Amino acid sequence: MLISDLFHETTTAILSNKLRSGLTILGIVIGIGSVIGMISIGSGSKTNIEERLQSMGTNMIYITPGMQRNFSPISQGRGTAQSLTLDDAKAIKEEIPYVANVSPIVTRRAQVISKTSNTNTQIMGVYPSYANIQNVKMEAGFFFTDEDLTKSAKVAVLGSLTRDDLFGEGSNPVGSTIKINGIIFRVIGVMQSKGGALSLVDDQVLIPFTTAQRFITGSSKYVLAIYAQAQSDKLINSAKTAITDLLMQRHNISDSSQVDFTVVTQEDILATTSSITDTMTILLASIAGISLLVGGIGIMNMMMTMVNERIKEIGLRKAIGAKNKEITLQFLTEAVFLSFIGGIIGITFGWALSYAVKVFANLPTQITLPSILLACGVSSLIGIIFGYWPAKKAAALNPIQALRYE
Repeated sequence: MLISDLFHETTTAILSNKLRSGLTILGIVIGIGSVIGMISIGSGSKTNIEERLQSMGTNMIYITPGMQRNFSPISQGRGTAQSLTLDDAKAIKEEIPYVANVSPIVTRRAQVISKTSNTNTQIMGVYPSYANIQNVKMEAGFFFTDEDLTKSAKVAVLGSLTRDDLFGEGSNPVGSTIKINGIIFRVIGVMQSKGGALSLVDDQVLIPFTTAQRFITGSSKYVLAIYAQAQSDKLINSAKTAITDLLMQRHNISDSSQVDFTVVTQEDILATTSSITDTMTILLASIAGISLLVGGIGIMNMMMTMVNERIKEIGLRKAIGAKNKEITLQFLTEAVFLSFIGGIIGITFGWALSYAVKVFANLPTQITLPSILLACGVSSLIGIIFGYWPAKKAAALNPIQALRYE
């Protein structure tokens, strides 16, 4: 059988009942479109999270207090226990060559008052190096300096949301004063908004670490956390290992299962979030894939109907010399053609669905080439899988019985 003849017979058979063919194709369109749409949501979320993490800084290492027992991956009391000290932070900076910047962190919520408004927000005492570690960009003014740290200067850098609450949206409060726990601070800068999932970072006030200890949190030797930054992304794992070994030595801990701190890198956070988004994408695509199964059953149902309607035609073809493999190929081609058309239209539908989710639901989406290729391959595979049995049934018909079929 010539390819041109096969194509002509396929299009004639499909167009002979346009409504039935259209409804069958519709099932594939919905299935493919749904899968592409769900994958685009998962991919978009993953990319968005990666970008947000990068915006927080590069090569970051977070050291937080907390007990870890019995090789459990769950840290007990992380962030609430007191086991990290200012001397630990200084030792990390001085003794580990892989580390570029270190900043101890102390924090406390407090009422912040301006001349016209007030808000309750997070006050963080940090080193000037915090700006490099967290990739802080200034919208107005500047970050405090080592001199401010040494002098325990009463200066403050505001997050964008805190600025909006105290002075009005989009204002420039640099040079103005605020009161924190009744103590006057001069505003020297406003940080650019991180936005999105990191909006909590925008709702805070940063002050020099020594100032926080003196006026806000008290001069305890313990710190809430230590933020560090590796010299490069290639050294981040070496820095993590060195920090862990150093703190175990300083805290007189010999058993790694008994450490009273947790060291997490930016790569660890990214790997965890990527795993979560990948699982979510697979789950969403699997749910959408159910509609593909329904569409495939629709193709099988249509092909079985077409075989029953064309039994005499099949008998006639076999009587004049058509081989079983030619009959099989004809009906299999029709099934693949139906599913392939549905796949092409489904890709357009999936793109439209992804765009609608991005515009109306304000969720990040991303259509990738692998997802499109997967959709084309799956649509063709569905035609082969669900069209094979009807095609084999057609080829197995006895030509004499087929010609006598009423």
